[in-house]
Amino acid sequence: PQRHEGLHTFSSNSGTPVIQLRLAGENRKHHEGRVEVFYNGVWGTVCDDDFSIYAAQVVCRELGFVDAESWSPSAKYGRGEGQIWLDNVYCAGGEKSLAQCGSNGFGVSDCKHSEDVGVVCNQKRIAGFKFIRNQANSEEGLTVQVEDVRIRATYAHRKRVPITEGFLEVKDGGKWRQICNEEWTEMNSRVICGMYGFPGEKRFNVKSYKLLAKRRKKNYWGFSVNCTGNEANLATCKLGRAIELKGNSTCGKGMPVVVSCVPGRAFAPSVSTGFRKAYRLEQPLVRLRGGAMIGEGRVEVLKNGVWGTVCDDNWNIRAATVVCRELGFGSAKEALTGARLGQGIGPVHMNEVECSGFEKSLTECHFNRDSLGCSHEEDAAVRCNIPAMGFHNRLRLNGGRNPYEGRVEVLAERNGSLVWGTVCSDSWGTMEAMVVCRQLGLGFASHAFQETWYWQGDSSADAVVMSGVRCSGTELTLDQCLHHGKYVHCPRGGGRFAAGVSCTQTAPDLVLSAQVVEQTTYLEDRPMYALQCAHEENCLSSSANKADASSYRRLLRFSSQIHNNGQSDFRPRAAPHSWVWHECHRHYHSMEVFTHYDLISLNGTKVAEGHKASFCLEDTHCDDGIQKRYECANFGAQGITVGCWDTYRHDIDCQWIDITDVKPGDYIFQVVINPNYEVAESDYTNNILKCRSRYDGQRIWTYNCRIGGSVSSEAEETFPGLLTNQLSHR
Repeated sequence: PQRHEGLHTFSSNSGTPVIQLRLAGENRKHHEGRVEVFYNGVWGTVCDDDFSIYAAQVVCRELGFVDAESWSPSAKYGRGEGQIWLDNVYCAGGEKSLAQCGSNGFGVSDCKHSEDVGVVCNQKRIAGFKFIRNQANSEEGLTVQVEDVRIRATYAHRKRVPITEGFLEVKDGGKWRQICNEEWTEMNSRVICGMYGFPGEKRFNVKSYKLLAKRRKKNYWGFSVNCTGNEANLATCKLGRAIELKGNSTCGKGMPVVVSCVPGRAFAPSVSTGFRKAYRLEQPLVRLRGGAMIGEGRVEVLKNGVWGTVCDDNWNIRAATVVCRELGFGSAKEALTGARLGQGIGPVHMNEVECSGFEKSLTECHFNRDSLGCSHEEDAAVRCNIPAMGFHNRLRLNGGRNPYEGRVEVLAERNGSLVWGTVCSDSWGTMEAMVVCRQLGLGFASHAFQETWYWQGDSSADAVVMSGVRCSGTELTLDQCLHHGKYVHCPRGGGRFAAGVSCTQTAPDLVLSAQVVEQTTYLEDRPMYALQCAHEENCLSSSANKADASSYRRLLRFSSQIHNNGQSDFRPRAAPHSWVWHECHRHYHSMEVFTHYDLISLNGTKVAEGHKASFCLEDTHCDDGIQKRYECANFGAQGITVGCWDTYRHDIDCQWIDITDVKPGDYIFQVVINPNYEVAESDYTNNILKCRSRYDGQRIWTYNCRIGGSVSSEAEETFPGLLTNQLSHR
């Protein structure tokens, strides 16, 4: 391709036109977007014809990123406006600027804005990158492009976790520099706090910082910053004016910028309990579900007492940031679409959400109540910025075949110094493993190991330093779980029996269909002689042991339809050689305790001896376009595929509760799936189903079936124990 050079108003000495780049577009992370070029005093776009990964590399490096990951044609980040500056761009990859690549020449193109090109850069910044504003004018519209940003705490605050206050510094040209506060605004501080995982900024003691600043050598950055306050990252803020650097008299009327942030209550240092009140909403209207890490998940909103989801039409980083701040996190890292963090249940409450970014709650944003055409396959989700708590420094995995598995080693205090040691595996299970994987940022647990002799850990860390660990599953770190404190007690569980885990980025999420249970419950009186097989399998209450062969049992029968709404298949933990043949069902069961069926009085005591049902897991039906993968017949592979469900029909053995000895009255009928947490799931709150039941001695009415966590706490008062989810812990 021929190069057209020297035709331009702005040229450097070498004759290459001088340009400036930025990334733009609606829903994007700060290191991706539509490529925009400032040339001849005007911003314009680049056409996707002939564009390549080499061109993307040139763009990303010119913007200060180490490399490009990918590029996308056809206005993936929205259509630009105005000029299309470049077309048929050809780069070899080594060029210092996009202006050095071959093209049809500036402004020569046969493209429309529907062909605007976008790039995704590697987040890592080039070490020593120096931003140069090389346009002659002070054009507004350039974005802030620095190597790094930090809040530098004063000496007194250095030990605090998280660091919430200090001088703001940007790294440019390999040096950390302060910013002059003469044109600094609260909106700029709000963006910085959001990046660091804090929902808002607050006032600070200016006097003490003024004194400190006087004594320190200053090295100001040459620009001011101009954020509107709804940006998720400093890199998407506009650059302000250039500042005259006059040695010691730079920023004469001001001082270096100080930023002070308010942490959300999950991260507030214990001394400042004042913050906790600030975010204590009695009944939150928004929550996150199904994410592995704190600060990520599917967005769910409460309306008329029922939790529902948000449709992903128009879902963007601004709306996601409103959710993050409302929940006490910083701005959003990512706005996810297409049920990337699993499908929810219940209604879709909001669609086409549009936020300005300054709302106190997502429920204040404009949205369309009508979610016609939205299904749970379009549930919106978020990933939020959270404060640097250093959680991952106090725990490590050792000896595994990959970074996602290994023996758990923790940092503990012994005789006044910190040492690494192992965790007693007595009582170690999925819930504890979940917390370890979360603390390390490795996702969900896939397995909890009670023996780890086959993993060579660090022999200096063989001593057991933590025992009696019991987690509820919501903790952020292992030391927040119940454990034995200083007096370690581990009679059988140290050494080769130290605790281990393996982690995974995705997990299944099983949910019972409340509707199917409600529609299929009925009573059947069945003679003992027809229940021989079921009796052998302990599916009847103990009074059946003495019952006459011609007597009848009264059975409350129902169908279970169990959906996998998660992101990976639900697979049994037991290997096929240990599966058990069940004569009644004529197939192997891969999970001996897959569900608990119980009838409970209104004050929470069991009235019928329910039973623990074992299951064979298979795909009975799947959503459109999904292939069945698991079947029970012929000793097949067992599991439930994402987007499929396993139906145990009401007319098969053991799909009942024996209520022969139950007196008439009002009860709660309860089903719990995966009750021992034998298989890891992304959400256990929805594993419990409760229905109201009225039994008059002849007939039974089942109504108001609800999944755990699907309604607000007021609505759950009729169900004691649903909120606290009183599952016996293992």
